[in-house]
Parts: sequence; structure tokens; C-alpha cells
Amino acid sequence: MLSAFLDRYRETILWKLEGLTKEQASARLVPSATTLLGIVKHLAYVERGWFPIYFAGGPPNYPWAEDEPDQDIDFRVSATDTIESVGRLYQEEIARSREIVTGASLDDLSKEQNRGPRTLRWIMVHMIEETARHAGHADILRELTDGAIGQ
Repeated sequence: MLSAFLDRYRETILWKLEGLTKEQASARLVPSATTLLGIVKHLAYVERGWFPIYFAGGPPNYPWAEDEPDQDIDFRVSATDTIESVGRLYQEEIARSREIVTGASLDDLSKEQNRGPRTLRWIMVHMIEETARHAGHADILRELTDGAIGQ
């Protein structure tokens, strides 16, 4: 059931990019640096952080330095980012997360302990919360972009 809820929000996030140009998807419409494309990129790295790295104990393999001072680096859209490349990154991270979740019990504890041990259940609920929160942001940004509403 938790996977189904999370998948619904994941699909909503990707749906919000459909039919947009890169310029529309990366337009700053609010005072912060938040953009539709930036939200998708951020969520890809959130998936990577919570499932393969934190829960499964994999190496922290982000495309930025560990001591990166920019707290919003994962939201930043680069000149080489496209809707397709960022969407593909998110889908790849989702697939990897699903693989990890499929082979685990909700009561299993995270391998990485720096933030304290967390069960997979806690991580799943947190990811539902995080993805749903950003789906709400994406709803607003999409409506501001072209008036499209829904979900």
C-alpha cells in the first residue's frame, strides 16, 4: 500500500512536465529558485539519498562535492539538463528504489546510521510526505505556467 501511494505521487510529478518546453519547466515563477524541472531533479536525488545510499548503505554518489555549500544544489537546472534527461534520471532512481524496496521488509533498518536507524516503513512514509509536498508545489507552478490544473 505504501508503494502504491508513493508511486501515485511519483507519476504526478512526471505528469506535471508533460507538454512543456525546457524554458517553461525551468522558469522561476516564485521568489525561491524552485522550478518544475528543479523539483524533479531534487526528487531524483532524494530517491537516491534515502533508498540506495541511506537505507541500502551504498556510497554517497552525488554529482557535487560532499562539502558543497549550496543547500539547493539538487534543485539547480544546468544548461545541459533537459526535460528528457531529468525525467530519465528520476525514473532510473525510482526503478532503483523499487528494486531495493521489493527485496526488503518494512521493519528492516537502514544500513547507514548517521541520522539514526530508520525502518524502511519510516523511509517510505517520509518519501510519500516529501514527494506529495513537492507535487503540491508542482501543481502551483504548472498552473502559473500555462493554467493547467489537476491532481
